[in-house]
Amino acid sequence: MAKDNIQPSVLIVEDDESIIALLEYNLEKEGFRVRITKDGEEALIMVDENKPDIILLDWMLPGLSGVQICKDLRSKDATKSIPIIMISAKGEESDRIEGLDSGVDDYLVKPFSPKELIARINAVFRRIRPSFVAKNLEYGDIKMDLVSKRVYYRGNEHNLGPVEYRILQALLEHPKRVLSRDQLIRRVWGCSLHVETRTIDVHINRLRKALKIEKAGTVIKTVRSAGYCLKNPEDLDVDVLSVPDGAVGTLEELGEEEF
Repeated sequence: MAKDNIQPSVLIVEDDESIIALLEYNLEKEGFRVRITKDGEEALIMVDENKPDIILLDWMLPGLSGVQICKDLRSKDATKSIPIIMISAKGEESDRIEGLDSGVDDYLVKPFSPKELIARINAVFRRIRPSFVAKNLEYGDIKMDLVSKRVYYRGNEHNLGPVEYRILQALLEHPKRVLSRDQLIRRVWGCSLHVETRTIDVHINRLRKALKIEKAGTVIKTVRSAGYCLKNPEDLDVDVLSVPDGAVGTLEELGEEEF
């Protein structure tokens, strides 16, 4: 897994000490920030406090089962998109179907190989967080080298501050998708630090200046009452509608304004 400047975070929900030790060792070796709980109720609290990039979830837990936890997370807008891999000793076809039907992204039967687990995590991230497994992110005239931490716009290298780099990384991971200010704050600073939403506007302006983008709305778009996204100039004729702040969608779904 590529080690970018934002380490992926994983929440392990498991009550078997030997499995916990195996997961913690191998995931930390791969560059993950690891949190652990043995209790389903506590897992839901931990997710609310600081949303992880991925959850490794045991089925058979004291109290809430893994299936119940997954259904709870999938029922809430704030947590429904978190990748979840269920790890269980229940290996019958009916068990796997029930687990997948509860909303997990993948199902791994114990005992398992740590290498297979990492491969499955990477497969999930290729769909959801490409920067965790990629060496470069590109969209239009913007290129980000995740190994050297260099950023290029129209072939010229530009120096970005750490916050501007992380914001651009988040936008490059989801081009033509609108990220709200709150989502960008969580991606850059995490959930434990209070940051005013208008702070994002300040850093977006710094990012535009650092890239020497001549016209503010031509590449990094401001979407009215929603947030920001990357969009190529040739796509500016898309018809759009406005939605409340916090929503995420394509520019075909969301309204835009330039400033």
